[in-house]
Amino acid sequence: MENVKVTLPDGSIVQIPSGTTLGELAARIGKRLAAQAAVGLVDGIAVDLSFPITEDCRVTILDTKSEEGLDAMRHSAGHVMAQAVKRLFPSAKLAIGPTIENGFYYDFDIDHAFTPEDLEKIEAEMRRIIAEDLPIVREEATWEEALATLEREEETYKIELLNELHESKVSFYRQGEFVDMCRGPHLPRTGMIGAFKLLNVAGAYWRGDENRPMLSRIYGTAFPTKKELDEHLRVLEEAARRDHRHLGRELDIYSVHEEAGAGLIFYHPHGAAIRQAIEDFWMREHIARDYKPVITPHIAESTLWTVSGHNEFYRENMYFLPIDEKEYVLKPMNCPGHILIYKTATRSYRDMPIRYCELGTVYRYERSGALHGLLRVRGFTQDDAHIFCTPEQLREEIVGVIDLTKFMLKSFGFSEYQFFLSTRPEKSVGSDENWERATRALREAMEGHGIEYTMDPGEGVFYGPKIDTKLKDSLGRLWQGPTVQVDFNLPERFDVNYIGEDGEKHRAIMIHRTVLGSMERFIGCLIEQYAGALPLWLAPVQAKVLSIGDRHAEYAKRVARTLSGQGFRVEVDARDEKIGYKIREAQLQKVPYMLVVGDREMDSGQVAVRARKGGDQGAMSVDDFANMLRIGVDSRSCEEV
Repeated sequence: MENVKVTLPDGSIVQIPSGTTLGELAARIGKRLAAQAAVGLVDGIAVDLSFPITEDCRVTILDTKSEEGLDAMRHSAGHVMAQAVKRLFPSAKLAIGPTIENGFYYDFDIDHAFTPEDLEKIEAEMRRIIAEDLPIVREEATWEEALATLEREEETYKIELLNELHESKVSFYRQGEFVDMCRGPHLPRTGMIGAFKLLNVAGAYWRGDENRPMLSRIYGTAFPTKKELDEHLRVLEEAARRDHRHLGRELDIYSVHEEAGAGLIFYHPHGAAIRQAIEDFWMREHIARDYKPVITPHIAESTLWTVSGHNEFYRENMYFLPIDEKEYVLKPMNCPGHILIYKTATRSYRDMPIRYCELGTVYRYERSGALHGLLRVRGFTQDDAHIFCTPEQLREEIVGVIDLTKFMLKSFGFSEYQFFLSTRPEKSVGSDENWERATRALREAMEGHGIEYTMDPGEGVFYGPKIDTKLKDSLGRLWQGPTVQVDFNLPERFDVNYIGEDGEKHRAIMIHRTVLGSMERFIGCLIEQYAGALPLWLAPVQAKVLSIGDRHAEYAKRVARTLSGQGFRVEVDARDEKIGYKIREAQLQKVPYMLVVGDREMDSGQVAVRARKGGDQGAMSVDDFANMLRIGVDSRSCEEV
């Protein structure tokens, strides 16, 4: 039998007989490695330990603490969950069961909704399956054999998936009596699965299609140790406490109404106040940097979107309206409108760069199952800007956008973020040359600015590559945020020019950018970042005046009018309730300052100040409090008061 050469992570080379499995190689290297081995990497591709090595390659043996090993463990935990469900509910049909970030899920077609008691039974059965330490065996079958197996088991959803596979060999994984069609990789046996927990049940349409059957999806997670699982569950509990959807209701920030349609946000006075504070700051900073605010219509004729390429490459995300025997579109993006404004005059190189900015509302279709509070909606306001510049100005403009992005994020309390360079997707417009020029410009701007970034292949927009900035919040989660895109394609499609120093027409370069992202998503992110207790300058109510008794109500209102007249956001609680109750309620509403007024305060023209975090601040005149409030608001500090 021929030998093959295997290069190990330390650079050493071992020769083994062709056909040796990864598991056998691990045992040859050492007992400890063999005992801990979960999966392997062969030339960078994750495979089972049963994978036979038949040619020279590089190999890494991994345990469940590695990214690939942990993913395999969660994948195997999903199979164990499916096996437990089949044992307990034999008529259940299997759909799909992938791993996801921090966990896994499996979709089932079952004749009843899973209950909390069902989850407890499933978990108990999973523990039994893990204790059985069943070997997890990969089997390969021809397409015809696979079909026969699935028909015998009456797994109709798996048969549909199989019919879309154009492969001569189909892999299955078997553990005990359970078998599932799957690509893998998996752990070598069920006993290697560490600490796990089933989290919740949700409905999910088959293939994400509202016209297909509704399935029951069980979410779960797994970690190598109970300590890691407990920490993850703690983070999930904290995330639930910060969930902007329930805080949005509790703090009276926004609502969504079935009568109006899913994914459409109604801002209440508190939500509108937060948004206005953000937008006022945004506008001041943009004007200070020589951006020119513009406003464009919410609809435009379909022909405009044909020129831009949206009708061809973005149609499934657009809303079309028949008006006066013409087809109109609710705008999905602001860029064509800014181009039309640019083209209303002849532009000279002396005018460049031209920076247009707009808080523009756009509409994009999202499947109802993908909608999520403020984070995934169908109508949202983009903090958009488009820069028209010369080739010589391109790098400096990109760097300027990155600097503004950093400043804005810091102003809102985000100090950690990651940059990603997203490249050409499968569906795109423009030449290879233009895509390469645009990608190179973004890459050189970041590298020249000393910015570390990660490549994100295929995640650009259809008209150009982009820099994505993802924000890290207080729980370590990443949120989609600002973007900057270099576009050589729309200027070609719309014939966007300027007159150069030589008196000839030259093609302008267009930069698309947001520094916050969508206002809805950013507000949702802020709510979760601060658990609803927004910084003073962003708080929807900066101070609440609390009267002790009925006779103090008029004075309380007078204090509120004085402060409101100076531009502060102030409310009054003059209800016939005990003052302790009013204070507790204001605390629950995350109000930064509570101003208690009774006989003493009314007689002296003062207010007794309580801070949300700092507690009793003592009595002071209304003017002194206003000065303190002004200093706090103008500082834009993100520290809790």
